[in-house]
Amino acid sequence: MATSSLLLVLALQLSGALAHNNGLALTPQMGWNTYSHFGCDFSEDVIMSVAQSFIANGLPDYGYEYILLDDCWQAPARNETTGAPVADPTKFPNGLASLADQIHSLGLKFGIYSDAGKCVIMLDAFRRRRHFNSIASPRYTCGGRFASLGYETIDAQTYAEWGMDYLKYDNCYNEGQAGTPKLSYDRHANMSNALNATGRPILYSMCNWGEDGPWNFAPTIANSWRISGDIYDNYDRFDERCPCTSMLDCKLPGYQCAMTRIIDFVAPLSQKAGPNHWNDLDILQVGKGGMTYDEYVTHFSMWALLKSPLILGNDVTSMTNETLSIITNDAIIAVNQDANGSPVERRWNTPISTGGTLSLWSGSLVKNTFVAALMNTSPDAQTVSVNFTDVFIDQGASYQAGTYEIYDLWQKDDAGAWGASVGTYTGSIPNVQIGAHQVKVWKAVPTSSDSASRRDLSEL
Repeated sequence: MATSSLLLVLALQLSGALAHNNGLALTPQMGWNTYSHFGCDFSEDVIMSVAQSFIANGLPDYGYEYILLDDCWQAPARNETTGAPVADPTKFPNGLASLADQIHSLGLKFGIYSDAGKCVIMLDAFRRRRHFNSIASPRYTCGGRFASLGYETIDAQTYAEWGMDYLKYDNCYNEGQAGTPKLSYDRHANMSNALNATGRPILYSMCNWGEDGPWNFAPTIANSWRISGDIYDNYDRFDERCPCTSMLDCKLPGYQCAMTRIIDFVAPLSQKAGPNHWNDLDILQVGKGGMTYDEYVTHFSMWALLKSPLILGNDVTSMTNETLSIITNDAIIAVNQDANGSPVERRWNTPISTGGTLSLWSGSLVKNTFVAALMNTSPDAQTVSVNFTDVFIDQGASYQAGTYEIYDLWQKDDAGAWGASVGTYTGSIPNVQIGAHQVKVWKAVPTSSDSASRRDLSEL
């Protein structure tokens, strides 16, 4: 029985039935996106300035590699003869293929944006405003540009010809082709198939905001999928435009979702992510100014531990040393990029009387090592013992009783490297003090004499 089950799993994997098997995003993708800082106000010169800042700040050394155009790169209309997409000639006078060549010459990768929708209601007014010709597409992106619904093949072919390495695929104006997982699957699978047919490896990042539960179908067609409405640069404010309390049965994902709300949304979804297919918690807001240092540390840490893509949204051409220090914490990035591909799981979440919660998260890393995080969203400092029965709940009794060397991933050692050892512990890390809106992140390594170095068969 075990052998036949294993063969079935292998057969499904080889057939591509379990994931969008294009060989990309074996660990979560890392890069930068135009949307959060520049909106529609970007150009060829801006993009090259960002790419050059990537190199100057050494960001590729930490794994950041994608420079991503979001909405508003498009010309007013498609090519009137072929229907192919056309880049805005004012913003990109040399064309996107030329810009891709320049990005690639720096050792970076380049990505583009489109949308799986259209809006018939806006058509006449939008045509007049944008001077669309008679065959211009009535299909729109969130920013009112032409989108890809019904144009998947020509768009994918053109992106490949331009040298694109990445597609973010949005969900505005979807013409009612949503409301059930099958409708959303079919619409997004059309672009997945078109990208695969080009023969060029193009990472496919679905952005349908968690609508219709993409974690249940997107692993078969995409490398990542958004799990909620759009983030904004805020720690925990409730906003009616992000109305759902859970994404499991959310009918209106909305937008203006605070950072910790998105963490709550993704908590039950960790089981759906893994190599080649990731839950996307949206663009990082670190350095934009709406949160404190501790809050941005929480933001970056939890995105990394939950194995979200790490896509920067700040102005990387003008960063403070504080922002740079957060986004280049290589100990935290190593957890995100760990080959085991396992997001952390929330072990408990305790309400605090003055507001917020204290929660414990943990997960496995390669080479029999582990990561744990304590997150305090309350307005007050807390003291708690972190018990190994909770941290190693999935590993069994021998691990729970084991001794570990504990590394604090937000402390530097004597050599200036992130991840200072804070000692060895058995059974718990006692009396942990954590400030308001802080996170503690630890790596746990069994000691050489630790009985936890081998799991008992009785615990399997």
